[in-house]
Amino acid sequence: MDGGSSTVQRVEDVDGIRMQAEFTRFIKEFKNDAGETVYLTEAIELVQPERNTLHVDMEHVNSHSASLASSIQLQFYRMYPFMCEALQLIVIESCEDASDKLRLHKKPVFVGFFNILQRHKLRELTSAKIGSLVRIAGQIVRTHSVHPEIALGTFTCADCGVVTKNVEQEFKYTQPTKCSNAQCANRTRFDLNIDESSFVDFQKIRIQETQAELPRGAIPRCFDVVVRGEMVEGVQPGDRCDLVGSLIVIPDVAQLATPGVRAESNNKTGRGNQEAGAGLTGLKSLGVRDLNHRLAFLACHISSSTATFGGKDFSHEDISHIDLWKQMTTDEQKILKEMSEDKEIARNLIDSLFPNIFGNEEIKLGILLMLFGGVAKRSESEGTTLRGDINVCLVGDPSTSKSQFLKTVEEFCPRAIYTSGKASSAAGLTAAVVKDEESFEFVIEAGALMLADNGVCCIDEFDKMAVHDQVAIHEAMEQQTISITKAGVKATLNARASILAAANPIGGRYDRSRPLRQNVAMTAPIMSRFDLFFVLIDECNEGVDYSIASRILENHRTLASHTTKATKYTKDDIQKYIMFAKCFKPKMAPDTGDAFKSAYVKMRMNDSANAFSSSWRITVRQLESLIRLSEALARLHCSSHVTVAHITQATKLLSKSVVRVEQADIDLDDSFDNDEVVEENKENEENMETDQDPKVDPSKLRIKYDLYKKLSEMLIRHCRADEDKLGDDYNGVAQSSLVSWYLEMIESELDSEEDYHTQKSICERVIKRLIHEDKILIELETGADPSLVVHPNYVIGDEE
Repeated sequence: MDGGSSTVQRVEDVDGIRMQAEFTRFIKEFKNDAGETVYLTEAIELVQPERNTLHVDMEHVNSHSASLASSIQLQFYRMYPFMCEALQLIVIESCEDASDKLRLHKKPVFVGFFNILQRHKLRELTSAKIGSLVRIAGQIVRTHSVHPEIALGTFTCADCGVVTKNVEQEFKYTQPTKCSNAQCANRTRFDLNIDESSFVDFQKIRIQETQAELPRGAIPRCFDVVVRGEMVEGVQPGDRCDLVGSLIVIPDVAQLATPGVRAESNNKTGRGNQEAGAGLTGLKSLGVRDLNHRLAFLACHISSSTATFGGKDFSHEDISHIDLWKQMTTDEQKILKEMSEDKEIARNLIDSLFPNIFGNEEIKLGILLMLFGGVAKRSESEGTTLRGDINVCLVGDPSTSKSQFLKTVEEFCPRAIYTSGKASSAAGLTAAVVKDEESFEFVIEAGALMLADNGVCCIDEFDKMAVHDQVAIHEAMEQQTISITKAGVKATLNARASILAAANPIGGRYDRSRPLRQNVAMTAPIMSRFDLFFVLIDECNEGVDYSIASRILENHRTLASHTTKATKYTKDDIQKYIMFAKCFKPKMAPDTGDAFKSAYVKMRMNDSANAFSSSWRITVRQLESLIRLSEALARLHCSSHVTVAHITQATKLLSKSVVRVEQADIDLDDSFDNDEVVEENKENEENMETDQDPKVDPSKLRIKYDLYKKLSEMLIRHCRADEDKLGDDYNGVAQSSLVSWYLEMIESELDSEEDYHTQKSICERVIKRLIHEDKILIELETGADPSLVVHPNYVIGDEE
């Protein structure tokens, strides 16, 4: 056979050429309802250097030509180059500048389709859908760095120097099959001319099934997605997205690296010395090396699946409420205006968000304020960042709907991650550094807090977490960053997420006789990072139990009849209202400074046992929590300023969340077993009991904490009143006078002589406790009947 007959003639795709002509007519001729050629106008804008993608609505294609739409969906991968070439020719025709035309010949352009009606799950992507146009949904879990990819290569022959242009590249480096010079026989030695070649941005991301689509007991499926052009850096780990593109087959580079080595080594070492050629020598000898391929997804359009205004998601952007209001439709503006003017907006939002949970109104309000959040602040000079997200922890008995709160928030919030503390590691909660299977580079795998960026991370069984895992989220809960220094990777990642945690008390049941810190297995640094602590106790109350049973039965009937409970607002409306309210940046009014300071001092004094002991729960972080809660309340009412009313409501909520459910009983009988105290007051007790008072029953000397608090405040207020009345002439109140005054105050409550002696003994022991343990009262003169004054630094709980 001679050389001329060996020339292979180029085969043209007739269907592709027909598709190119039909797609060209669609771009030039399609008009919207206003009679405008929208796609031709948008195609002309691709002349700009930063633009390279035209997004087309499939509904418009279907209305223009059903056959064209069918061909695109069934043979997308085959027809895609022809559609891109048609778009490029239209852009070149619309350009008048000769230099721009020359640049556009080298510039690759792309076509993206959206508004595909049918959406497929990741598990439904099989080899039958290879090459067709499909729409999938999932969550982004990993993003790689952006790399340049050769679109059209220009090569120079190393033998004769002839230049071969426009060699198409697809997922791999492709040289010309032979030199374009008929006299040259070179087929392998070519040099890439980088200046004459065209490049396009290329990024690989990994998408994973969402929890809603995941079958029970199954591991989430992952797919590698290839994006190009304008779509690179368009998504972040944690985003839930809809992707439109084609399923493709690519070589599995990780498997092709060293196939059969493991089988060969096991065969050689496991059986000892074998004869050459005997038995299985490895997969490489079977030809499997050439058959290792895997599925990937080539995306042409990516859109967010979260609540949007005008088709755009503003969760990552800093936009004012005025600009966002202008971008809304008339119907959206009407709904949000009605919601913002609702005087019972908090109550209606709570009822609409938690229709299946009875009671616990404070907890519902706290979670609602967590969704609104406070205002994040940053100092330009020092770089100090103050978080705006609110962290909430629920502690309570079993079957008190803790997990139900977490599940409701996970389903409602667009960027919410649900995880369990016992089954999560430090790397799984923050981030991990893993080696890529193909490039063997170290990349960052996002953890739960990174995936929940600008959202909520729900952590159940928080108390079951190991101590070193709890330490790993210290930085994420306060600074809202994750610092990684592993395998040569040094990075500081954002974790701007609110944490909603649920924990069980030690022993399973909440012990009312012990404070909160002794009921939960958490360290003090972790507890101080939670803005709100709520305690849920399973109490036996006939009315409450009846209401809870009625609500549960109603929920069962509703689910059985496949109906939904009617609420004032839909979840979509609530999501849009929260997104709109978060655009407000409330500022403190001038008269709110004193209110913040007095509220903080009052809560800190109430939290400490006395004037000298430190506060274990109320720290400076809780002052910041008070500010965040006040800002969230202002956002709830779409207000631009924080008022005193907002501070008062936030103080009540914070006080309810940090108060102990029930204090331990005060045992006055054995409170003074200390030898020094007994020896010191032995003479005083003998002198005060000269009347030979009968011995009091020890069981009656054990009083409730509330009664002790009430009695001590009565005595302290009486001393303060005398001090204010006498002024500089005040020399204290005698202990016997204080006891007599107290007995006169409760004279109407004494029914017998036994009650009189009991109350007298209780009052005397309370005074001794205030002197020696709480150190609130000070003895000016020691002796049989000492004079007592109140410590000048002590502040009564209700005093402002």
